[in-house]
Amino acid sequence: MRGLLKLSGAIDWLNAQVGKWVLWLILASTAISGINAVVRKIFNTSSNAYLEVQWYLFAASFMLAAGYTLLNGEHVRIDVVAGRLSKRAQIWIDIVGFAFFLTPMCLAVLYFGIPFFLQGFRSGEMSSNAGGLIRWPVYLMMPLGFFLLQLQGLSELIKRIAFLRGLIPDPTAKHEGKSAEEELAEEIRRLAEQENKA
Repeated sequence: MRGLLKLSGAIDWLNAQVGKWVLWLILASTAISGINAVVRKIFNTSSNAYLEVQWYLFAASFMLAAGYTLLNGEHVRIDVVAGRLSKRAQIWIDIVGFAFFLTPMCLAVLYFGIPFFLQGFRSGEMSSNAGGLIRWPVYLMMPLGFFLLQLQGLSELIKRIAFLRGLIPDPTAKHEGKSAEEELAEEIRRLAEQENKA
C-alpha cells in the first residue's frame, strides 16, 4: 500500500501543479477578451482568431483543472443523503463512485476522444470561421483533461482505501484555513481601510 500511496502523492502533486498553471490561462483569456473589445471599439476591426483563442483558453482551463478540482474536493456533490451517513459509509460511496462511475466515464471519453484528436491533428482541420484557428489544440484538451481527471480519481480511490485500512487520516477532511477568495477579500478590505485613513 505504501507504493500506491506514493503514486497517489505523485498524482496529487501533478494535478496541483497543473492547477497553478491553469490560472495563467484564465488570465490570458481575460486579457485577450479585454484587448479584443478595445481594438473592436477603437479601430472598428476584429478577427475570429481572437474570439476562438479565448474559447480555446477557456476550454483548456476548464478541462485541465478537472483533476485539480477533484483533488481539492470542490467538485459538485449532493450530500442530502450521504451527509447523514457515517464517515465510513460516505467513504464507501466515494469508492463506488470512483470505481464504477468516474473511471468508466473517463475511459469512454479517452477511447473516443484520442482518435478524434488524432484525426483533427493529421488532417490539420481548421475552423470554418473566416480567420479561424486550427482545431487540434482544443481537441487535445478533452483527452488530456479526462486523463488528468482519471489519474486524480485513482489517487482519491487509493486514499479512500488507505483511510478505511487506518493508514492515513480522513482524506475528505477540509483543512481549516482561508480560501483564496477570502484572502483576496481581506486584502481589498485592508487596502480600503488604509486609503480611508490617509
